[in-house]
Amino acid sequence: MNTNFDRRKSLQELERDDWGEPDYHTHLVQTCHRLRRVPLADFTAADLRIMIGQKISLLFLVPLALETLQEDPLVEANLYPGDLLNMVLDVPETFWSVHTDMRDVLRQVVAKTKELLVSLEETDARLIRESLAKAPASVQE
Repeated sequence: MNTNFDRRKSLQELERDDWGEPDYHTHLVQTCHRLRRVPLADFTAADLRIMIGQKISLLFLVPLALETLQEDPLVEANLYPGDLLNMVLDVPETFWSVHTDMRDVLRQVVAKTKELLVSLEETDARLIRESLAKAPASVQE
């Protein structure tokens, strides 16, 4: 899994792409534009969840999310336990088929998550099971 990029830099710097000011003034659009200017080292699990949920800069953000998920697959990024994992599992199959190293790490995270299900309250366990069920086929293998 390639994490050989300077985390002191922002997505805007790494991708050499300044999006400028947002055209839409919704909270989500403004947040995504703001986060493109934040150094990756300063990203929180919630920041990763937002950006990955919008399918923005996956090549840089998925590895960071996977690092977080390897430590705690059920990390809560502001919404519910496992919400970051839920967003990562929603990344399209085409991404995982190209980035098989990251897919392999996600498989390990999924396996660890399944082991943790027994320790969760039923409501949380149900949400996690639903997330795992929607995982791309190549991740479930």
